[in-house]
Amino acid sequence: MPRRTDIRKVLIIGSGPIQIGQAAEFDFSGSQACRSLREEGIEIVLVNSNPATIMTDPEMAEAIYIEPLRASIIAKIIEKERPDGILSGMGGQTGLNLTAELAEMGALKGVEILGTPLEAIYKGEDREKFRDLMNEIGEPVPKSTVINSLSQIDDAIAKIGLPAVVRPAYTLGGAGGGIGRTREELTRIVELGLSRSRIHQVLIEQSVMGWKELEFEVMRDSIDTCIIVCSMENVDPMGIHTGESVVVAPILTLRDDEYQMMRTAAIHIIRSLDVQGGCNIQFAFKDGEYRVIEVNPRVSRSSALASKATGYPIARVAAKIAIGLHLDEIKNSVTGCTAASFEPTIDYVVVKVPRWPFDKFKGADRTLSTSMKSTGEVMGIGRTLEEAFMKAKRSIDTDVRSHTSQSEIRMILSRPTDERFHCLFDAFRQGFTIDEIAQLTSITPFFLEKIKNIVDLEKRLAAGGSDADILLAKTYGYTNTEIATLTGKESGAIEKMVGAPVYKMVDTCAAEFPATTPYFYSTWDAESEIVRDNRKKVLILGSGPIRIGQGIEFDYCTVHAVKALREEGVEVHIVNNNPETVSTDFDTSDRLFFEPMQLEDITNILRTDEYCGVMVQFGGQNAVNLAVPLEKEIKRLGLPTEILGTSPDAMDIAEDRDRFSVMLTRLQIPSPANASAYSEAEAKEKAEKIGYPVLVRPSYVLGGRAMEIVHDTAELETYMKEAVRVSRNHPVLIDSYLRNAVELDVDAVCDGKEVLIGGIMEHIEQAGIHSGDSACVIPTQSLSPEIVATVREYTKKIALGLGVVGLVNLQMAVKDNVVYIIEANPRASRTVPFVSKATGLPIAKIAAKVMIGKKLCDLGFCEKKIEHVAVKEVLLPFNKLIGVDTMLGPEMKSTGEVMGIDYDFGLAFYKACISADNELPLKGNVFVSVNIEQKDEVIPIARSLRDHGLTLYGTAGTVDYLAEAGVEAHLVWKVQEGSPNVLDMIHHGEIQLIINTPQDRQSRQDHYQIMRTAIDFGIPYITTLQAARAAALAIDAIKREKMTLEPISHYLK
Repeated sequence: MPRRTDIRKVLIIGSGPIQIGQAAEFDFSGSQACRSLREEGIEIVLVNSNPATIMTDPEMAEAIYIEPLRASIIAKIIEKERPDGILSGMGGQTGLNLTAELAEMGALKGVEILGTPLEAIYKGEDREKFRDLMNEIGEPVPKSTVINSLSQIDDAIAKIGLPAVVRPAYTLGGAGGGIGRTREELTRIVELGLSRSRIHQVLIEQSVMGWKELEFEVMRDSIDTCIIVCSMENVDPMGIHTGESVVVAPILTLRDDEYQMMRTAAIHIIRSLDVQGGCNIQFAFKDGEYRVIEVNPRVSRSSALASKATGYPIARVAAKIAIGLHLDEIKNSVTGCTAASFEPTIDYVVVKVPRWPFDKFKGADRTLSTSMKSTGEVMGIGRTLEEAFMKAKRSIDTDVRSHTSQSEIRMILSRPTDERFHCLFDAFRQGFTIDEIAQLTSITPFFLEKIKNIVDLEKRLAAGGSDADILLAKTYGYTNTEIATLTGKESGAIEKMVGAPVYKMVDTCAAEFPATTPYFYSTWDAESEIVRDNRKKVLILGSGPIRIGQGIEFDYCTVHAVKALREEGVEVHIVNNNPETVSTDFDTSDRLFFEPMQLEDITNILRTDEYCGVMVQFGGQNAVNLAVPLEKEIKRLGLPTEILGTSPDAMDIAEDRDRFSVMLTRLQIPSPANASAYSEAEAKEKAEKIGYPVLVRPSYVLGGRAMEIVHDTAELETYMKEAVRVSRNHPVLIDSYLRNAVELDVDAVCDGKEVLIGGIMEHIEQAGIHSGDSACVIPTQSLSPEIVATVREYTKKIALGLGVVGLVNLQMAVKDNVVYIIEANPRASRTVPFVSKATGLPIAKIAAKVMIGKKLCDLGFCEKKIEHVAVKEVLLPFNKLIGVDTMLGPEMKSTGEVMGIDYDFGLAFYKACISADNELPLKGNVFVSVNIEQKDEVIPIARSLRDHGLTLYGTAGTVDYLAEAGVEAHLVWKVQEGSPNVLDMIHHGEIQLIINTPQDRQSRQDHYQIMRTAIDFGIPYITTLQAARAAALAIDAIKREKMTLEPISHYLK
């Protein structure tokens, strides 16, 4: 059947900001769906609040609304745009929830829900309806009961027993869920789960902990053709969320009859739900029996993995099915000659390993459970499971602590944390048997056997290693560097013996048909499938897994660089290992390498073909860190390849504090007093000289890792013990901390002769809070024209002084009308997408063209003067991570960002706040607690809130000085003084906003409980006076005037 002609205009809902449980996979699937529908002549209206996405680029849709993902706002967009259909399954859990809300409020009259029917959303997401449907169709589910209040807990325990699994309805990444082993633990999880659920409902389910967890990615069309796109098996057993588990594809540990039973069940379930498109189904399996755990009637994180593991474009096919096409009518664009109704076949093994943020959050609860904590993931591909394990392990790029204590190993294996996967290797090194580890972990012995094979070979290599061992090590995924380290042999001698790796295709069909857009992975074999030619090529280094400090923004820059170079007729290849991203989509680049991003892996790729250049600027700090070693390796091997853009030496000047200070002195540009220290004694001496408080950090880091403001010698001593370990061979940097300064970010492009300023952003938080965590605004709001002129002048001087060719990001601070330079980063920054969306200047594209020799004067771009206001706000992960410090500081903590855009600062900030789930109240109660030094500044803010009808509450000191200023506030006790205190009010739903600005460590401890409770109950909290002032302006603006609701093109005319 050809596509439906009655569907001409489709609304697609994006997933919003990157957060734990919902990462870049929805930019990947959403972008693919937009392109898929536009191929069919469909007009797209897109709504998403996240500017750092390819799907919000101008060429992706006819109308792009960067607006808060709220049903009330989307209803107005529907009224204005009048789409024929809505595609909800591409925006993750957010998209599904919003579609259900829109239907319930009657906003979808005349708008058809495409792909996933409303009934399927209810049956897949409402735990009670799902359980009833499974019982009705005879599919086994764990024994369960649904509850809507805490009073039902005892009945649930009597029925289900303990331990029990809590699964809230309509949440993402298992948010609010967990495993209750005692009544107290169950009560705590249920209370949180009820507050997170859209319909205030949780399922209490019989535990199947220890069973195998299996997943099937299924595709179905309107004439009931079903295929299994991919089967996946979690290495970790039930009890750990699949997003937290090491996952292997395809399923390797079932007999054929067991696999066929599971395949039949998956198809039975998708048919009973009547899903048209993609669907993810999770099962528990043990001794020939299975239970259905859950169904995601949408594309999911697992769909992105399944897509990349098989090469099958799930979102592209699902979008075409949604407008009436059948699987046998849709061409598989990877092979170019088969239909999408062919089930993919793979002749390799894929391993996914999650990336957790615990390097940023030392105090967090690292236990893995049924709710997600990881920020991203990597994928390794190999011909053997051992090789895939080793490549994934190498890609994860975290400091791994080796465990030698048997009792420590037993603890980690039996109570899993983020260290468990690496600890399995340690256990075999310490002589544990497969049976012992299987008992402790419930991991299938087959996987343990493969890890034991790796460790046994490691031991033989460490004992000298025969030639046969070295050759086996290559098939197990060891690098030459790793083999050299273990055996003590020269790396060159090993390379001579083993030769070069070969590259094999991922083509969805195990080479049964020719492929037109394949991608590649390295392995050890006789024949490479790459055909070498003489065309000039550029390799771009991607940014690897999504992590705090290096997020989707860098993938955005990578994709823009690819597009720019292709426009110039250059063949572009990408290397990356993140399955969730647009950069690793099958047709983004001319060739994709799914590989670890270590020096040896990159060098091997450069030797496969004629590369004229490598770009490291777009992949974040990790890629930049490879610039100098890669340049040396290219010279050593005599390759005809150069590092394009800013030279590695110029990057080193920006990173090396002493060299950078010399340059600033030469250019006569002020910077805060600073120094470098290589020891604790030197650090103390330099800090005393500069004067406390000082900002300390290691050099060569990303996202402000291990950055802190220290107030005295004792704090510095504590810090140095941590920082020196992080820094390794680089010094600790010490800067004078500018109190109450206004911080700025500038993104610019330089071609070595001219500088184009993309945007000057003013931070809403004061200096000292990491720029990645601060809300910021374009254009600047509080700076004089003279200051802005100085900022422009310094930007040009530094870019030209460093010899930047490409992008540069500068951080500055303004205090007492003096502009100070804090740091320069000659690479893509996380603000590039925001600047591009706010101004309409595609600065990453411009930079890529400059890096291959184009001149700014020929490209025809100039700095934009804008009439509107754009605010970037961040999303913080505290609601997913129990036990972390919620205070913002110089170390970055946010996972994603949103944008608010309007013609008034207050309205733009209001939109940004609600997009980031900080719902600023227009009525209700506000709790205010600031330290005594800030009382004069808080009075006008409190007065404004009171004048807009909000009721103020505070502790004794705050209430007294507000009363003196004529602002009435109600008294509540401090937490340690007993009830009634602010915690009681939060629990009773009586507080709608908290303004709380602790300064020293003691007050941070005092306020920790308040902040933690506010997060758990979803109450917006503000920790700086600048943000409180902005919030008061936003509440004032929204009370006075209506928000503008227009596509982004309206502002950028």
